Amino acid sequence: MAELLHITERSLWEAARAVGAYTGSTRGRTLEQEGFIHCSLRHQLAGVAALLYGDPPDRDDLVVLVIDDTLVPSPVRYESPAPGAPEFPHIYGPLPVTAVRAVESWPADLTDAADPVRAGAS
Repeated sequence: MAELLHITERSLWEAARAVGAYTGSTRGRTLEQEGFIHCSLRHQLAGVAALLYGDPPDRDDLVVLVIDDTLVPSPVRYESPAPGAPEFPHIYGPLPVTAVRAVESWPADLTDAADPVRAGAS
């Protein structure tokens, strides 16, 4: 099992819990608009947060979804946004709330020595 992480607004997560599936993609974009849900591994989270939420956000409104990839029925692909760039996990379909095994407040604990690094990822 790989632990996938996704940063989102608390209100979007609460709305997803009410309907049983999360369909956000990235800040200000939906799964329908983007085609997949942007995720990261724990060692990538700080960089993603700085890029997307570096303005600085209302930290009380952000949560980190900790996703068990074995519970995600949609394809999970590791893709690079540009040649030579690190690969990031993308979920190509709605995320069932049952695949989220924890919800961490932001700022999340960014230290995890056991975080798996995918072969070939930079």
